[in-house]
Amino acid sequence: MPNLPDILHSIRPEVDFASAKHFMDDGLLDSFDMVTLVATLDKTYGISIDGTDIVPENFQNVETIESLLRKYGV
Repeated sequence: MPNLPDILHSIRPEVDFASAKHFMDDGLLDSFDMVTLVATLDKTYGISIDGTDIVPENFQNVETIESLLRKYGV
């Protein structure tokens, strides 16, 4: 099963997500990327992220995404 950095790299291979602090604010991910990321996380981890959780605050960086995944038992 791919880990979060691998999933992010598959969406935007040119970006160094490990050192970034604000994916959306810094323009590293756009709204289409977020939709792709959510769909990939859902499929990869067998979860269904609720629409109310699909907000920029939950996708700022690796830590906030990992926190969201923990909420869903990943």
